[in-house]
Amino acid sequence: MQKIDNQEKDKFELHLDEMVIKIQSCQKNKDLISCSKCEHYFNCELRTDYVKSVYNSMSKGDTGGFEF
Repeated sequence: MQKIDNQEKDKFELHLDEMVIKIQSCQKNKDLISCSKCEHYFNCELRTDYVKSVYNSMSKGDTGGFEF
């Protein structure tokens, strides 16, 4: 596992890191600074997976609420 600020990243945080790289790469390839400007915004599988990874990194895979 990777360490950040003396804490090891869990699998959810590592997956989020991977998704951030993918989403930023996609935006760069399309010369966009945000997904919201993309014509595929509402039907983008990559964006949907990214949003899920953000949620999972906060909830640590549990369903229901999560703590900030």
